[in-house]
Parts: sequence; C-alpha cells; structure tokens
Amino acid sequence: MRRDRTAVKKSSGDAARGDTGPGPAGGGEGPDASGFPARTAPRARSLAALDERVTHCRACPRLVDWREQVARERRPAHRDQDYWARPVPGFGPDDAALLVVGLAPAAHGGNRTGRMFTGDRSGEALFAALHRLGLANRAEATSRDDGLRLTGVRVTAPVHCAPPANRPTPAERDTCRPWLVRELRLLRPALRAVVVLGAYGWQALLPAAAEAGWSVPRPRPAFTHGARATLTTRAGDGPDLPLFGCYHVSRRNTSTGLLTPEMLSDVLARAAHAAELTV
Repeated sequence: MRRDRTAVKKSSGDAARGDTGPGPAGGGEGPDASGFPARTAPRARSLAALDERVTHCRACPRLVDWREQVARERRPAHRDQDYWARPVPGFGPDDAALLVVGLAPAAHGGNRTGRMFTGDRSGEALFAALHRLGLANRAEATSRDDGLRLTGVRVTAPVHCAPPANRPTPAERDTCRPWLVRELRLLRPALRAVVVLGAYGWQALLPAAAEAGWSVPRPRPAFTHGARATLTTRAGDGPDLPLFGCYHVSRRNTSTGLLTPEMLSDVLARAAHAAELTV
C-alpha cells in the first residue's frame, strides 16, 4: 500500500530558511519576486516541503489579485466559507506511480478548498473515475478534510493559482514551471505514467518533463484524446515514461458529452496499467 499525503503541511523550517518572507514584486528574494519559484522549488528535498513552499508564492501579480478578489466576493453558495485564496499544491502520495496533470485550480473549487480538483464539477468527474478504478477511497471531493485518499496516484497542475477565465498567460505558465519540474524530479523514482487533461496541460508538461530529465520526441507529440507518447530517459536513468492524453474534465466537456465517464475511465485505466497499478 502506498502512503498518502492529503493535506498541506505547514513548516516553520521554510520561514527559517528565508523562503517565505516578503519581497518586492519582480525583484528580491521573497514570495512576491518573479524568480521565487525558480529559486525556491529546487531547494525542496521532499514533496511535503515542495507543497508547503508552493502555498507561499506570490510571483504573478495578476493571479494573486484574482484569487484574492474571488475570495472576497465569493459565490452566494459559499458565502459562509473561508476561501483558501493561495496557490494550491499537488495532492496525493509522494511515491505515486501515476500522475494526473490538469490546467489550474478553479476559482471556486481549489481556490476555495485548497486542494486540487476539490469542490467543483471537474473534481466530481475525476475522483469518481478514480474511485471506480479503486484508486480513490471515495468518489466525492468536497474539502481538504473530507477523508479522501488516493492510492498510487497524485494530481497536480502546471499553474497553481486560479486564473481569470481559466486562462493563464504564457508568462504565468513559465513562471510556475519550476514547481512542476521539481515535482516531476521528486516523483521520478516511482513515477511510471502520466495522464494529461487537455491541450494546455499537455503543452505545459512537455518542456517541464524535458527540464526534469526526460527526452521529448521530435517533433513534439500533438495532443488528442487518447493520444499516447513515450518520454525516454537519458543514459538509462530509469524506465521510459508513457504519456496519455485525455480531454479535460471541465464541466463544459462532461456536460456536452465530449468527455464521457467511460472515455475518462478508459484513459485512466490504460495509464494505471502502464504504471503497474492494480485496477
């Protein structure tokens, strides 16, 4: 049985190392600095430490303004809730064999609950599918303390803050990339397969994987639903990494039938098989 990490852990050690103090926007060394992810992510020696450091990032002013505006205004249905309103770290065990990569937290989903794919329709589809395959202990994801546990699977995103209109800019994606690169490196000893939800995540993952030590085919593989590509290792450093494409679990895709539960389960099952997980 693989161990599970289900909550953001607070660490006073990060503050002592100078990784959480304030800094001027665009400069300095604090979380407001544009170089904060690139400087801070490589120092994380574990996924728990990486997840903690992600939550302090304020490197993208537009995203910071939006996530905090959403938390102030709230939806009527969530009027009595305290929004997380910070970057949302990845979720799942630190020895996951399968990684699921999305786009970014939803404004009233992860940005509210503080956990990837939690509290929104996208998460309802994803975790229900993982539960059907025996990779999650429950089908619903409502809050960070709802008891959800994943087996052999971790979920993350190339952008950790909720963006306006669900559209991060290329600069925001690139600023956030060091978090994903470090996450891939820390997962590498156990990681055996990746499912990418949507073209945006696919395009963001490939350069991150290259930076993390895998070789990406040339020309770069294009995204389609059901696509499969193989990222090879360099100098025999571990097994190759199969990459599976799947339409994003957005409400638009699931409500229109572009992505059905059967289609989602099929891709996840094929990836789980490649990752040698029992489903």
